[in-house]
Amino acid sequence: MFEQSFKNIDDVLHRDAGVGTELDYIEQTSWILFLKYLNDFEEDKKTEAALAGKKYEYIIDSKYRWEIWASPKTTDGKLDHNKALSGSDLINFVDHELFPYLKKFKTEAVSPDTIEYKIGEIFSELKNKIQSGYALRNILDIVDGMRFRTDSEKHEMSHLYESKIKNMGNAGRNGGEFYTPRSLIKTIVKVVAPKIGEKIYDGAVGSAGFLVEAYGYLKESRKLYPKDVEILQKKTFYGKEIKSLAYIIGVMNMILHGIEAPNIIHTNTLAENISDIQEKDRYDIVLANPPFGAGIRKEIQQNFPIKTGETAFLFLQHFIKILKAGGRAGIVIKNTFLSNTDNASVSLRKLLLESCNLHTVLDLPGGTFTGAGVKTVILFFEKGSSTKRTWFYQLNLTRNLGKTNPLNEKDLEEFVTLQKSKANSPNSWSIDTKNVDQKTFDLSVKNPNKNIEQKLRDPKEILEEMELLNEKNKVILNNIKNLT
Repeated sequence: MFEQSFKNIDDVLHRDAGVGTELDYIEQTSWILFLKYLNDFEEDKKTEAALAGKKYEYIIDSKYRWEIWASPKTTDGKLDHNKALSGSDLINFVDHELFPYLKKFKTEAVSPDTIEYKIGEIFSELKNKIQSGYALRNILDIVDGMRFRTDSEKHEMSHLYESKIKNMGNAGRNGGEFYTPRSLIKTIVKVVAPKIGEKIYDGAVGSAGFLVEAYGYLKESRKLYPKDVEILQKKTFYGKEIKSLAYIIGVMNMILHGIEAPNIIHTNTLAENISDIQEKDRYDIVLANPPFGAGIRKEIQQNFPIKTGETAFLFLQHFIKILKAGGRAGIVIKNTFLSNTDNASVSLRKLLLESCNLHTVLDLPGGTFTGAGVKTVILFFEKGSSTKRTWFYQLNLTRNLGKTNPLNEKDLEEFVTLQKSKANSPNSWSIDTKNVDQKTFDLSVKNPNKNIEQKLRDPKEILEEMELLNEKNKVILNNIKNLT
């Protein structure tokens, strides 16, 4: 339904002088889609109010509503070309009237957990980069044909938006940021198994893939009552993101998936001193793929007891600290975390093993993250008791992963099944913490089961094969003799 529309929008943006990268494509598409979605959202709320015999108070003033500036219609439902802005008039309106109006919502909203606040925050971070008013008019006409009213329409829209984020994916990677495959996110959520009423947190939220998937998981977990819906909307999903574009995309991704006012904050998670984290600040579940890479400033490192320039290791300390007692986590991290010999790595492994139950480690193959030159593991742990035993699973595939051959859920089925019982297999094994070197806490254990289950051939079979080879050799020798 919407796939061709997205392609048509990209074609228009490709020809505009102000839009130069894939990141620009998603950014500019996002704000236009968001305003159309907001318009349809308000129309739905108006209908609900009318059915209840109430009057609906619009969020957006009349002048700035979609049907007034973006797509005014004639009585027969066609675009009113006499009223529709275009060219320089359209650009001037968007840049000097629409965006300043929408920005004001941030300061005028009654609370940060409202959709009004999110509107203001989004447009405080965004700017229109489309230079041609005729190009913008073309895009507005395309988007106007996209409806977000039914559940199926919203589902398709959110799916395609996710795909667009993925395709943008690693075009903007820097500082070790990579798009997390949806199949992997789903698997992590399944293993952590959140419940309605638990608070879920991602301190490096990015495009909000973990929170979106957790929302989908919880919606399908049981029949939802009105109280459950309210809990999911307002008291379940929390996140932080430092980068402006990622923050915008994350917020809009959650809104397009049905969370009306996402509890995502635009801030630097690592700037918070973890000693200041109190019980009220803690969460039941942490799901995250933190950025990795060195170069964290000294003043940021001072916020952590274990000082290191590795970004992901600071995030891991933050996640451990911010979990409630009994809280659960699924964290993506470089596999070198298991074996690095520097003081920070050793101290962090010691902290993790002593303060949490690291019950599962999923070892992923290279190529899981498109464009990433490192291997990763998933750490599953529960806070509050020390680690006695850790179950390892090594994902061994018969193919190389890549952009055209990505990881899928079927690849992870065995892991999900075996993880429930922590069973041993050719790909899985367990180690007791007491057997781990207490000086290095090295967890880079090689698979002890690899290649041990090679089937031994029956002696009779071997003897028969030897006899057959002897007969063949006799024939070859006789042929050689005949030639001489």
